[in-house]
Amino acid sequence: MNAEEWLANNNQYLAAAIQWLKLRLNQVAEFTTGTPPTVKPEAIATAAAAMVRATASDPPPALILLSQQFGLSQFEQAILLLCAAMELDTQLATLCAQAQDNPNRPYPTFALALTCFDSPAWDTLSPERPLRHWRLIEIHQAGAQPLTTSPLRADERIVSYLKGLNYLDDRLATLVVPLDPWKPPGFDAIPSLPPSQQSVVEAIAHQIQQSAQTSTFPVLQLLGSDTASKQLIAWEACQKIGLRPYRLSPDLLPAQIAGLDTLIKLWQRESYLLPLALYLDGRSLDDMSPSSTAILHRFLERSHGIFFVDVRETGLGCDRPTITFDIAKPTTLEQREAWAIALNGHGENHADQLVSQFHLSLPEIWKIAQSTQAAAKQPHVSFEDQLWQSCLTTTRPKLDTLAQRLDPKATWNDLVLPDEELDLLHQVTDQVRQRSIVYDDWGFRQRMNRGLGVSALFAGESGTGKTMAAEVIANDLKLNLYRIDLSSVVSKYIGETEKNLRRLFDAAEDGGAILFFDEADALFGKRSEVKDSHDRYANIEINYLLQRIESYQGLAILTTNMKNSLDTAFMRRLRFIITFPFPGIKERRTMWQKAFPAKTPTQGLDCDRLAKLNLAGGNIHSIALNAAFLAAQAGTPITLPLLLKAARTEFYKLDRPINEADFRP
Repeated sequence: MNAEEWLANNNQYLAAAIQWLKLRLNQVAEFTTGTPPTVKPEAIATAAAAMVRATASDPPPALILLSQQFGLSQFEQAILLLCAAMELDTQLATLCAQAQDNPNRPYPTFALALTCFDSPAWDTLSPERPLRHWRLIEIHQAGAQPLTTSPLRADERIVSYLKGLNYLDDRLATLVVPLDPWKPPGFDAIPSLPPSQQSVVEAIAHQIQQSAQTSTFPVLQLLGSDTASKQLIAWEACQKIGLRPYRLSPDLLPAQIAGLDTLIKLWQRESYLLPLALYLDGRSLDDMSPSSTAILHRFLERSHGIFFVDVRETGLGCDRPTITFDIAKPTTLEQREAWAIALNGHGENHADQLVSQFHLSLPEIWKIAQSTQAAAKQPHVSFEDQLWQSCLTTTRPKLDTLAQRLDPKATWNDLVLPDEELDLLHQVTDQVRQRSIVYDDWGFRQRMNRGLGVSALFAGESGTGKTMAAEVIANDLKLNLYRIDLSSVVSKYIGETEKNLRRLFDAAEDGGAILFFDEADALFGKRSEVKDSHDRYANIEINYLLQRIESYQGLAILTTNMKNSLDTAFMRRLRFIITFPFPGIKERRTMWQKAFPAKTPTQGLDCDRLAKLNLAGGNIHSIALNAAFLAAQAGTPITLPLLLKAARTEFYKLDRPINEADFRP
């Protein structure tokens, strides 16, 4: 039976039911008022037979379905029909008043139902019985009015359901939103999930179907940091078994117990009527207060529907049984295939480079591909550069609140280092570029579960070029460079530092960013002997950091002026350790030659003499800049005397002894 046929049959059933109800009310009215009977038993039997014929359909009418779902007795079903019919037929109000022989009662009451229907039961209006427990009817008992004569009214949502209109209760519609995953423009359906995620969909659907046999549904915990993939998997699982998924932020749960219990009952009622499932958004779970967590636990423990809970790590702490599913983004090979399909052959050869650096979900890949193909219609825009920039833009906002983004401008030509150190820096960039080939095409990922990222330590005195080297690498790889702000990471409160570090690494896992830990010894220092609770928690922070830096799959660069202060366990986890030596005369001469931009006016510079000043590259840059300001103020080119004057100031700043012979023009 299709929807139109069912709706027609449902209307026939309601028409027969209302006709039967009118005859019964007329019969009671005649008996109550002592009027000679005009309602014939044959007419009541005919209406009842019409109702029975309509119930033989598959599926049966809405009232029969609802009665089966909530376990209504024949008497309770008749009361619900009486209350709902008041909204469907205007004559019922007059008949109710006549049947009760009271013109002031043009409404259904329990006393009327006891008189009118067969097999009456006094406990029908008990809060434990379905009519009141599931809010199918409302009792408007004013003051000292007896319960039996108080007006009864059917819930608006239930009346609509009986009429064949099955929509979400508007009291819930203000709290939840449909879980509709993003669909690429021009596509009638969402692209197929990759095999690694489709297998999770099958496992979830199988678990729900098994639980349906006993009507005991455990909470389905979806672990991981990729909310987009979790929502897509939950949506696919619901589609597979015919559920309507909705999404709710736990922050919106009522704080008052009465409001929360009402929400629980309304949601449970909806899960029977639609049916549906609820996806609890996990982006706020980690930051919930203890009171909010207790409200969430009460909501889950007192509800019996199908719930997906988005959490980063296991340990929801709810007494209700839970089953955990690990949700990860598509594998590198699956991402490569997704890029090929999404790009539709346009720039497909660029997919290898993208998957080697960016770890994106299926919706993110499709969004980037769609937006880039639209921009590629402009002839002056390079498709490859636009595609790369779109990936950077997608991953960037997650880090902007946790670290300071640097704008790398230095290139390999600006870097002055011995050949051995330069070669190591080039190896760093080469390993970042070739990760996809080595890990996936050559099978190393199957043998490794950690150490898939690239971590490098730049050690050396201040001003020897460590920060510049990080900028050069970021510029060469065309990646965002983020300097970790220790003030926003390290917290005096127990557990907060680990939470901040987790957010930082999770945000950077998608790629597109280089984590730059300046003065890393402040974070990665040696663990100390435990003498009090502060030492113990400080060691826990270092242990957590060591684990995350090893499991991190991106590029992390750390700098330190005190290499010996770093924990030995951390040194073992580093892929590269590059020492930046203090520059010699040859390197300083090259630095002075490169200190000024091509547009800068200079005159009579003696780089050989300047190279004799025992300074690091950072100090040379400061002297060149200060001399430029002196020249601009004097209205002259930069000359040797101005440079020597700026150098004298730099020596004073460094509190170093000054040999006057070195500073004579």
